[in-house]
Amino acid sequence: MQNVKDTAALLKKETTLRPTLAMVLGSGFHHALAHFDSVREFAYGELPGFPTVGVTGHAGKLLIGRFGKVSVVILNGRAHYYEGHSMDKIVFPIRVLAEFGVRTILLTNAAGAINRLYMPGDFMVIEDHINFMGVNPLRGPDVPGLQRFVDLSQVYDPKLIKRIEQAAKKSKLRLRKGIYLAVSGPNYETPAEIRAFRRLGADAVGMSTVPEAIVARQYEMAVAGLSCITNKAAGRDPGGLLHQNVLATGEQKKDQMAEFLLAFAQL
Repeated sequence: MQNVKDTAALLKKETTLRPTLAMVLGSGFHHALAHFDSVREFAYGELPGFPTVGVTGHAGKLLIGRFGKVSVVILNGRAHYYEGHSMDKIVFPIRVLAEFGVRTILLTNAAGAINRLYMPGDFMVIEDHINFMGVNPLRGPDVPGLQRFVDLSQVYDPKLIKRIEQAAKKSKLRLRKGIYLAVSGPNYETPAEIRAFRRLGADAVGMSTVPEAIVARQYEMAVAGLSCITNKAAGRDPGGLLHQNVLATGEQKKDQMAEFLLAFAQL
C-alpha cells in the first residue's frame, strides 16, 4: 500500500493551512458546503493511495479551507467496502488525515431509521455503534507506533456529542440520539434483519462510518458522528427502498446541513 506519510507530506507541500478538524461528508451531505471557503482542492485520484469513489452522491474530493476563521479539511465523499475496495483502502484517507495533523473528526452518513420514532429528515447524533460489516480495519500487521488492541469503550466523544447538539439547535436540525449499526451492503436489509437489529438496540443502519471511527480512535482522534435519516428501514415503508430517495432527502436538507457544518466548526 502507498505510504501514508508520503501522501500527508504531499498535502503539506500544497498548502500552508494545518487544520486540526476534519469532516467526512457522506451521502446527502455533498452539497452542504455553502459556507465553506475552499483554498485547495484535490480529486482523490490525485492523491496516492486514495480509493476511487463510484457512488452517486459522493464527489470524491479532498478540500482544504475555512469555515469562517476555522481551518478544516473535508473529505467530500467516501469509498465503501461494498464497492470492492479492501478495508485498508477504505480507511487510508483517515490515516492520511492523522498524519496531516487532524485531531478531531466529524463523520457523517445517510442512514435508515430502525427506531420507529425516527422519520426521514431527522438527524441522529451517534452515541455508539455496532459493527455488523463482518470485517475490521485493524486486521493485519501491526502499524508501528499505534495500538493494535484499540479501546472502543467510548468511540464517540461526549464533548463532541454536546457540540453536535448545540450546532443542531443553531441550525434547527431535528436531532435524535442513538446507536448506529453498520452492514457491508450494498443491498438494503431484509425486514427480518431490521427486526433483529432493533432487538440488539440499534436505532439506525448504514453501510459506512464504523471503519473510519475505529481507525480514528487508533490514532486517538476525538470522533463525532452524525447520521441524516433519509428513509425508513425495510419493513417500515411499504413503498420500498431506493438510493434516489436517499439522495432526495439529503437535497431537501442541504441548507440546514450547511448551517450545521458552519456552526459545528465554529463552536
